[in-house]
Amino acid sequence: MWILAIYDIAEPRRLNRVARILKDYGYRVQQSKFEIEVNNSSFAELRARIAAVIDEEADGVKYIPLCERCRLKTEIIGQGRYIDPDHEFVVV
Repeated sequence: MWILAIYDIAEPRRLNRVARILKDYGYRVQQSKFEIEVNNSSFAELRARIAAVIDEEADGVKYIPLCERCRLKTEIIGQGRYIDPDHEFVVV
């Protein structure tokens, strides 16, 4: 199944940990949004890993299921993936 994971994390260290966890399951489409493809057990594992990191009083993570039909109807204007200038470019 495809999931859109969006988050708002109050503290930079937790924010970086959440982003690293999400990178294990999918790819970043915007700065605080990931598209992930998981089965039920992987999704449960992902949620548990995120829950162990966040502060539920200060942070928020939302998982939005994406049906295949909806994914195919997605319209992208410009870049389809977020390009993190600190990690995506190599200067030669």
